[in-house]
Amino acid sequence: MTTGERNMEKLWRTYYGPNLGYVQEQYERYAADPESVDASFRDLFVRWGAPPAIDAAPYQESYAAQTATGSGKVDPELVRKAVAAGKLVWNIRTYGHLAADIDPLRLSAAANTRLLEPETYGLNKEDLQTLPASLIWENAPDSVVTGQDAIERLRQAYTQTTAYEFSHVHEERERDWLNKRVEQGIPAAEALNAKEREELLTRLLQTEQFEAFLHRTFVGQKRFSVEGNDSLVPMLDEIVRSVAREGGKHILMGMAHRGRLNVLAHVLGKPYSKIFAEFHHSPNRDLVPSEGSIGINYGWTGDVKYHLGANRSVEESEGKQIRLTLANNPSHLEYVNPVVEGFARAAQEDRNSRGNPVQDESLAAAVIMHGDAAFAGEGIVAETLNFNRLPGYRNGGTIHIIVNNRIGFTTESEDSRSTYYASDLAKGYEIPIVHVNADDPEACLLAIRMACEFRERFKKGFLIDLIGYRRYGHNESDDPETTQPIIYEAVRNHPTAATLYADKLVADGTLTAERVEAIRRETLANLQAAYEEMLASGERDGTAKPNALPTELDTTSSITPVTVDQLRGINEELLKRPEGFRTYPKLQRILERRAKALDDGEKVDWALAETLAFATILADGKPIRVSGQDSQRGTFAHRNLVLHDTATGELFCPLHALPQAKASFAIHNSPLSEASVLGFEYGYNVFAPETFVIWEAQYGDFANAGQVIIDQFLAAGRGKWRQKSSLTMLLPHGYEGQGPEHSSARLERYLQLAGEDNWTVVNMTRASQYFHLLRQQAASTQTEEARPLIVMAPKSLIRNPRVASPGEELANGSFQKVLEQPGLGQQPDQVERIVLCSGKVAIDLEEAVQSDANADWSWLHIIRVEQLYPFPAEEISRIVARFKHLQEIVWLQEEPRNMGAWSFMEPRIRELAPEGVVVGYAGRRERSSTASGYQNVHAFEQRQLLANTMDRSFLQKNRQGGAVHV
Repeated sequence: MTTGERNMEKLWRTYYGPNLGYVQEQYERYAADPESVDASFRDLFVRWGAPPAIDAAPYQESYAAQTATGSGKVDPELVRKAVAAGKLVWNIRTYGHLAADIDPLRLSAAANTRLLEPETYGLNKEDLQTLPASLIWENAPDSVVTGQDAIERLRQAYTQTTAYEFSHVHEERERDWLNKRVEQGIPAAEALNAKEREELLTRLLQTEQFEAFLHRTFVGQKRFSVEGNDSLVPMLDEIVRSVAREGGKHILMGMAHRGRLNVLAHVLGKPYSKIFAEFHHSPNRDLVPSEGSIGINYGWTGDVKYHLGANRSVEESEGKQIRLTLANNPSHLEYVNPVVEGFARAAQEDRNSRGNPVQDESLAAAVIMHGDAAFAGEGIVAETLNFNRLPGYRNGGTIHIIVNNRIGFTTESEDSRSTYYASDLAKGYEIPIVHVNADDPEACLLAIRMACEFRERFKKGFLIDLIGYRRYGHNESDDPETTQPIIYEAVRNHPTAATLYADKLVADGTLTAERVEAIRRETLANLQAAYEEMLASGERDGTAKPNALPTELDTTSSITPVTVDQLRGINEELLKRPEGFRTYPKLQRILERRAKALDDGEKVDWALAETLAFATILADGKPIRVSGQDSQRGTFAHRNLVLHDTATGELFCPLHALPQAKASFAIHNSPLSEASVLGFEYGYNVFAPETFVIWEAQYGDFANAGQVIIDQFLAAGRGKWRQKSSLTMLLPHGYEGQGPEHSSARLERYLQLAGEDNWTVVNMTRASQYFHLLRQQAASTQTEEARPLIVMAPKSLIRNPRVASPGEELANGSFQKVLEQPGLGQQPDQVERIVLCSGKVAIDLEEAVQSDANADWSWLHIIRVEQLYPFPAEEISRIVARFKHLQEIVWLQEEPRNMGAWSFMEPRIRELAPEGVVVGYAGRRERSSTASGYQNVHAFEQRQLLANTMDRSFLQKNRQGGAVHV
């Protein structure tokens, strides 16, 4: 038998029973008219020919036994019916959700369920009764005998108050498990007993009465209630139980504001009294129409109560402890998603030894609650779902819950998305989807159990679309009937989930009406007691505070000294390779040049300074995580910390083999996303503050796409939530004629956001400065000094010899906030002009000054401001004070006047300038775009601004409001 024949036999062996009959039917149609069958079948038959009956016969035996006539021949009509019934079964699984009872208000338009009807396939009840159930349903239980029984049982499974979408899951093993899980029904072990049903009702009543109490007690105040999706709270309880039972240590949760107060109270255990206190000192909504809560602002700006997070340790059955964390989140809704993903990954990794961190996905689970309009509408959702299987970001599967009230602010679904369901985006990532009616709390718990079991088994995400409604408007002071009169007519007359479930339990004899009423009274009494406790304790005077993630902080940072000999030893180790490893020859030659970089007379460039800094940080036992687009190699092919074997593609990271390392080193090429990756790294850093975490933009301009994370989390998280972060951002920045999207990291934005010492912003010009800064930042990560670090990272300067530093500069000294230009300012009495500048333009200026060896520069001094914020006023003032005949202080920048650092620097320079000294600006004029897209224009402008700065008389003769433009 030829290889082709063997392959053909292997192919046809995969078809049997109704499937084989269907393929044979398609081939007969193809033989008569190739265009009458689907293109996939035409391709199949062209490649493999007809399905040979003689080869297929052994695989038809069981099928033939069930379809044979008295003469022993296969009945073609019975084959047709079996094939048709098989199609019906497939479509019940695929489209059963269209007929499911998942709308609590029953306002949804009826879907076309033609594909679920036997008549669509030429079948009637009698036809189905003639077919054995096992012929069309491979998992049919013994109690299901006929095809009619099978169809009825399957329709019931797929069209109740829970609907399922699994057909987009391509992994057959996963899809089969999901379908079997649905079709086997509720196992006896999973059915809720009387005690569990009473506990479920109790939780629903607590959820309902909490909202009702707030509504009565704090009339008109916003709380963004969960009412209409009350089942969310017991669903989260069930996740806690399930994850704890499987040995999980952490559950990391993220959600927007709707339902947050209820989740804080009942899942996170935030005392009612503290929540009531926050309502008490909210501003009067009539006088101050804001969402603020002024009483939580003590030493920080604080945030509204429905943005705050919390932490809680819970002891579940068998004494298992689990830690719950609800992330703080601003009103940017879904932007907390990647932050929570970062929390979870950090909680799963052991970073205590060299090499990559060791991940145990069972240690932590991420749970993210979405809004229906936001899930479909915000791109950050898709960016975050893409983490599902990425090596540097996956966390064993996130449980997603869409808290679906089918209205976004005032917008109904037909105006907010182009998809049938809010959840459809998840199909592109092969995430199983379950839609469940929020008015059936038992179905909601069973959906959670399926989600947790799927995640535990397959280490992948799962989505539950919890379909409910919104009992009030967007907030409780909003009248929704102006835009949704029909919906709210139905809502007004619709019983709550607790009422419906209580009626059910009374009707089936599980509880008495008296017991239900007793639970209700007890719940209300607890709320009233907490309110009175708050009044008596004086908490209403403002003792509530934001919750920060718990961290153990030192008081000061400590940087371990390092000698040149130690650096040489590390450098030697970094150049070693595993036996037989073949590095790309061109790259190997470049790396080998580093061998002598620490010798006398040699210098260390930017990339090697970074690598040596990383190595010494690891030697101190501090773990490092780096991520960004192309960060392993570096956008400018300078880093090369992950090498590729040219023959096998095997990867090797020298820092993983470094014998001096005492902690893990992770470096990941990120997906092409800024917002989600930056959010992930922020979350990782906040949850694991001992880790030195770096995010690198491919170009600094690209960080624009992560602006919400920068504004709402990185810049303001400490002020709003007491949430400490030491995340470092590397933003390549510098004007080199590469146009408006590859020049500016928007330095001005970071300086505009600077306040209250919230972060450090630098623009450096020496490799040694970078080395010391990285070590200083790593040492501060677990201290009160911990702050984010914003680095205007170099591009062309990476290889500029003027930036390279001798080894002694790395071993000695520390990061300097300002640097004076060597060779200038030697005659203080003659200096008339000081030029302050930062970053690449300082190197350009140095080169221009030194290129004219015959010029007299005694009138000029140059100060490089390496740290822009916090502004080094003391250091600059000390230098300025040396020059008694100073006439001008000029700020030089290459960015347009309305960008860069000028607007930030001007008032600060004026404040420290001696009396009578003029403060001027040298740089480009105001522009709407960051840089010219023409290389010749850029080069001319660059030469001109340097020439103006170096012209002793230019500023005096051409000063216009203290500014010189090009």
